[in-house]
Amino acid sequence: MKNSKPSKQRLDQLLTSLGYASRSESKKLISSGLVTVDGKCITKPDFKAFHHDVAFGGEPLDVCEGIVILMNKPLGVVCSHDDGEGKLVYSLLPLRWQKRDPKISTIGRLDKETSGLLLLTDDGQLLHRLTSPKYHIPKLYEVTLDRPLNGNETDIFAAGTLMLNGEKSPCLPAKLIIIDDTHVTLEITEGRYHQVRRMFAAVGNHVTALHRSRIGDLTLGDLMSGEYRLLERKNFPELL
Repeated sequence: MKNSKPSKQRLDQLLTSLGYASRSESKKLISSGLVTVDGKCITKPDFKAFHHDVAFGGEPLDVCEGIVILMNKPLGVVCSHDDGEGKLVYSLLPLRWQKRDPKISTIGRLDKETSGLLLLTDDGQLLHRLTSPKYHIPKLYEVTLDRPLNGNETDIFAAGTLMLNGEKSPCLPAKLIIIDDTHVTLEITEGRYHQVRRMFAAVGNHVTALHRSRIGDLTLGDLMSGEYRLLERKNFPELL
């Protein structure tokens, strides 16, 4: 988490780090009178100011490093910075957010065929904390299965003894709630590779649809597929 005392920055550096424009373009934008500090037009790119005092085109600047985004990830997009893997989840964000420095990254991943709640941030400390195995943050998944349940999955997942193929330690206890024979919710506190799919494979079933609906106390609310919202940092004491 960021808690260092804010300092003044050059206006051109601010615009560039927040993705509004390249360094050379930022100088031109500032010189043209699009930037104000405390309501006063400033045309010198090297003028230093506090982030919260600066406006661009009459609007306050985006937040500095520490932006946190909650997205309802649609199917078919990938949580990667490698555009060779397909359509990137970052392409759903405003262009200037895609150009921020530090770069915005996903907190964990949802695979291409999984939808639902995804967090993104440029805060390396927060990213590390929310993906570290030390922090067992509950995540709730809505699961559609290819075949009816056997009937013993609830006990198997809760026991904390289920071994996944290629793993050296069993999964932590997980909470399975049955909706009907092929629809369940599963709450896990880990983030192993394709964990939910592999857990059901380990008990002889196959996941045909997967949607994450909650992380900690955070839910999607009324966000439609592909939509997102900024989170306030005060949300995270409850999450962590």
